[in-house]
Amino acid sequence: MISKNKLKELRQLDSKKHRREKGLFVAEGPKVVGDLLDTFTADTIAATLEWWKCHPDAHSRERFELTPEELDKLSFLQHPQQVFATFPLPSQAEEEVTSMPFEKDICLALDGIQDPGNLGTIIRIADWFGINTIYCSNDTADAFSPKVVQATMGSISRVRIIYTDLCQLIDKTPANIPIYGTMLDGDDLYSTPITSIGLLVMGNEGNGISSSVAKRLTHKLLIPPYPPGNKKADSLNVGMATAICCAEFRRRCK
Repeated sequence: MISKNKLKELRQLDSKKHRREKGLFVAEGPKVVGDLLDTFTADTIAATLEWWKCHPDAHSRERFELTPEELDKLSFLQHPQQVFATFPLPSQAEEEVTSMPFEKDICLALDGIQDPGNLGTIIRIADWFGINTIYCSNDTADAFSPKVVQATMGSISRVRIIYTDLCQLIDKTPANIPIYGTMLDGDDLYSTPITSIGLLVMGNEGNGISSSVAKRLTHKLLIPPYPPGNKKADSLNVGMATAICCAEFRRRCK
């Protein structure tokens, strides 16, 4: 039986403030929890209702059975999915911010993405295309909120998320490393030369890439509409745009 105090404590993990205070985040459902538990050398998830409590020390974990009523009270989902788990928030050391894996591969940078569904989708897209690191501006939505974690469908267990000041990151990047960004005044993605290394910046849903980051781009890219000249949507959803760009980078720069 989960106490009222413990239930309240767990429900508070919907808040970024409390996630940071407790050093924990929530995942739900056999698929999402199963992928995350792999990093803790998981036991098989049972068919019964359960709560997995994972600890940062030595990747230890505990399993508790739940009643349907307890799961309903714990879950952040409209339709609870049998398994609820709490995981330690990944630590972010300074060397992670400055390691710059985009000197050897393509990485994503997200500038002010606000919608949890978009952020979760982008993390899932990165996982699909083998992009292992995403840099997020400090005003991007929290990747470890329940909604984002759920939208990643387990991909958050395989993609490293680093929050940092994107302008400072770019300013420290060697001059020979390309900084790509999607802009309405950019060059055609399909005919512009691109490389297998660098940083690909995707901007805010409504305002695009911020002016401070935009002026630091070395290559502006545009996903061209088709056919040219016809009346069409003003822009693409940022998740769709990310998928198109990642597919083109991987197609041409394997």
